[in-house]
Amino acid sequence: MDLDLTTTRRRTGARPTTTGVEIPHDQLDQFSPPEIRAALVKEAEALAGVFTGPSQVSEPSSLALRLHRPRGPWEAFLHPSRDEFGHIHRAGFMHLTLPQALIEPMTKAGWVEPHPISLRPEWPDTIVMFYAPRNEAELAVAIAALRASWQQASDQH
Repeated sequence: MDLDLTTTRRRTGARPTTTGVEIPHDQLDQFSPPEIRAALVKEAEALAGVFTGPSQVSEPSSLALRLHRPRGPWEAFLHPSRDEFGHIHRAGFMHLTLPQALIEPMTKAGWVEPHPISLRPEWPDTIVMFYAPRNEAELAVAIAALRASWQQASDQH
């Protein structure tokens, strides 16, 4: 069952510390345990039409989430890539594009923060950092956000 990300519960604890700068925009604490990150990667790789590899827009050690047939709008992708809708960093946090309607409620609930680069007019304002899931309950929210990003990028309504 998919979670309603517009009304999801609040993330527990303090927000992670992040660099808060354009590039690199990194999470500095509260990382995912290896088994939680592995489960997140497994879910991402199971999405229809997704292939993975080194990111085209971030550090090469982050795992890009790319589409064989990208069909979504411009704001569904991490530019300058035309097919990368997100990536998973080694620490477990993700940079994703999310549907606009999810950004404010997920920010208020403490799950995401807007990527500072999205303030620039040549970048979509849909780019967020989804904080690294620390347990199974947080993993479920991360997977729901990942699916929302994938649906937007693949034009799956």
